[in-house]
Amino acid sequence: MDLWELSDLCTPWCVHVVATLRIAEHMAAGSGEIDKLAAACGAERGSLARVLRHLVSKGLFEEPAPGRFALNDAARGLLDSGARLGLDLDGIGGRMAHAWGTMLSAVRTGRPAYAEAFGRGFWEDLDAHPEIAASFDALMGPAGHGVPDPEVLLDPADWSAVRTVVDVGGGTGTLLAEVVRARPSLRGILVDRPRTVARSGEVFQAAGVADRVTTVGQSFFDPLPGGGDLYMMKNVLADWPDGEATALLRRCAEAARPAGTVVILGGVTPEENPSPELLMMVLVGGRSRTLGEFRQMAREAGLEVRAAGRQASGRFAVECRPSLPLLAG
Repeated sequence: MDLWELSDLCTPWCVHVVATLRIAEHMAAGSGEIDKLAAACGAERGSLARVLRHLVSKGLFEEPAPGRFALNDAARGLLDSGARLGLDLDGIGGRMAHAWGTMLSAVRTGRPAYAEAFGRGFWEDLDAHPEIAASFDALMGPAGHGVPDPEVLLDPADWSAVRTVVDVGGGTGTLLAEVVRARPSLRGILVDRPRTVARSGEVFQAAGVADRVTTVGQSFFDPLPGGGDLYMMKNVLADWPDGEATALLRRCAEAARPAGTVVILGGVTPEENPSPELLMMVLVGGRSRTLGEFRQMAREAGLEVRAAGRQASGRFAVECRPSLPLLAG
């Protein structure tokens, strides 16, 4: 194993740079000559050529003739909107890229050191920079995670008892829109920060469900809307350390009582050795949990795991019900 190659930061930074400059889009539009590329993206010709030649040597892009560059199969991946959002240094991709520089502090302390790079914690930083927050919300939607799976529940028969679905931390509502659209009898409630739910209107209008969905702009650590039949969280739990994750589950348990269902999508793995998910460590101090770890956390929050397994999409889901209160002896 070549340690220098393993630790080389040049290539990933070059990928971020060409994604930020929209090089793939310019090539797809017909600008392959280095002079045209540099003019189109506002870069210095010689520096851009050096970056592209480095990437060509790594198998990203081609140089069919001196000074003329072209897409190859690998480079066409940069045309994907999710890849662009995740790599763009001018948006959330830049925050994720620069946050890696805080890893040493995170490993030494066991706490995120994001503020060392940006002066604020991750969520506070998003609040302070609406344009970065907007790119984060976009990445959390279909662009970053694919078309939402509207099934959610592991047993399709369980939908017969569901009338109201509450999406906790549902971002701009892409998952909730699909769930409600697939079942005309459902009503939905989207809960997330005010700045985020404010951008959900177009999502619900496009799905044709705006008249069946309401939004609640609040912290999901505050009491959640009660009376729902199904509370779902997708890609939320792993964003938080254990204390906050347990508190969030406790809010779900309180709102779901006495007979609601709580479904966790993402952040729980069936394996004993979960993915390290280092990005969550450096950004927010969160982590994935094994099913065994989650059972204990859920128990502390007043929930009992009812079922766990993979959906048709392959995503691992966990269904919980509020625990029965202990009877006085």
